[in-house]
Amino acid sequence: MGLPQTISEKILSAKSGQRAAAGDIVICRVDHVIGTDASTPMAIDYFERMGGKKLFDPERVLFAFDHYAPPSPSGERFHERVRTFVRKYGGTLLEAGEGISFQRAIESGKVLAGDLVVGADSHTVTCGALNVFATGVGSSDLAAAMLTGEIWLRVPETIHITLAGRRPRGTSAKDVALALVKALGPTGASYRTIEFFDPLDQFAVDDRMVLCNLAVEMDAKAAIFPTDAATRRYLTVRATEYRDACNADPGAGYQQSIVFDLSTITPQVALPHAPDHVVPIAQAIGTPVQMVFLGTCTGGRVRDFHEAMEVFVRAGERIAPGVTLVVTPASREVAEVLTRDGTLPRLAAMGAIVTTAGCGACCGTSGVIPGDGMTVLSTANRNFSGRMGNPTSSIYLASPAACAAAAATGVIIDPTLLPPAY
Repeated sequence: MGLPQTISEKILSAKSGQRAAAGDIVICRVDHVIGTDASTPMAIDYFERMGGKKLFDPERVLFAFDHYAPPSPSGERFHERVRTFVRKYGGTLLEAGEGISFQRAIESGKVLAGDLVVGADSHTVTCGALNVFATGVGSSDLAAAMLTGEIWLRVPETIHITLAGRRPRGTSAKDVALALVKALGPTGASYRTIEFFDPLDQFAVDDRMVLCNLAVEMDAKAAIFPTDAATRRYLTVRATEYRDACNADPGAGYQQSIVFDLSTITPQVALPHAPDHVVPIAQAIGTPVQMVFLGTCTGGRVRDFHEAMEVFVRAGERIAPGVTLVVTPASREVAEVLTRDGTLPRLAAMGAIVTTAGCGACCGTSGVIPGDGMTVLSTANRNFSGRMGNPTSSIYLASPAACAAAAATGVIIDPTLLPPAY
């Protein structure tokens, strides 16, 4: 029996067929390869230059049109390039409107605990919510994985984060994630895996997706949750098969251990132009906003919209004059649930612009582009200058509840302070 292993070491051991320890170079068999419309055309070029004649397993290769949804003329050229490739070689193709690539992969029930997933979107790490080693790769690595079903990795060192204490009422996983990004900084987890540990009962799978997603803003290679009752419930409903979870051994070696006290968390906001430029929202109260964006892979799921709607109800279901509210579900499934339960129709009746499911305005390649000099409050994960397509706009990041409160009032405000009959 060898030394105890972390979750990521155990997954990479299973996929490489050798006992993997931090620092080792391993060649791993991947379970799923995910491309987007922003990256796949270049990956196809590499695939062909590598002499590719077939995909390693078409059932395990997914392409999603999520960054150009709906497509611009240049985006439509990207889409047709991918469609032509899929007609020739196979693979699953999700057309514009189906949603964000890794969100759809998780919803499909094909991604299972203990899997290794590589995706061309850096936020593919979100799959770690389901006890998966998932990481973002460049187009050449994506092409190699499409062709061979393998990828080489240096086994990352691991940071052990204990989410201790209880989250105060009115705070969300997004507030926890932003506080963590501030605490570790933009390079605090460089090429390391973050593994989250108990107590986890206050974090549903949707919450875990947010925490794993924001790990990239700390430069992490991957972020992984162990499995528990919440994971099993999620997978039992969706998964095509059951697989034993892959959890850390007692006494596994961690490069760093952090205990993060959730009881001290308050609503947070990231100021322009860096995701780690985080302050308590109290320090930004009163900042006027002209656009609010509810959506993306850190704010576009059903739970996010329900949290936002609860705030809108308290505010009288209105949008403040001069504010543009843009709503973009993370996937078609999310949009359908929100349509059936009345959330999207109510937001539309308030005057919200409801757009095609996908990445939306987040990356500035489709959707609503902010006007010159606009201040935007967004549920997204990045607020770099020019991120949403206009370098003169200023993007703040916050939770769905905080974004809803700002849309209702026209200024950044602590959603927990919003009067019941505002």
